[in-house]
Amino acid sequence: MKLYSCITGPDDETFCKRVSDKLNRGWQLHGGPTLTFDGKTVIAGQALVKEVEGEIFTMDTKIGAY
Repeated sequence: MKLYSCITGPDDETFCKRVSDKLNRGWQLHGGPTLTFDGKTVIAGQALVKEVEGEIFTMDTKIGAY
């Protein structure tokens, strides 16, 4: 099955750690990051994808478990 996740949040160390955690669990970056500014904070977003062999996706799949 193919999985997709999009992480968003303030562009800070916590955001980088969330992306790093996914990368270290086998996820791959899907495109480059995106940034926006809400008037006081830079907000970052990063899409990630993961291929999981031998499993079938359903709407009940817990993406966070991967």
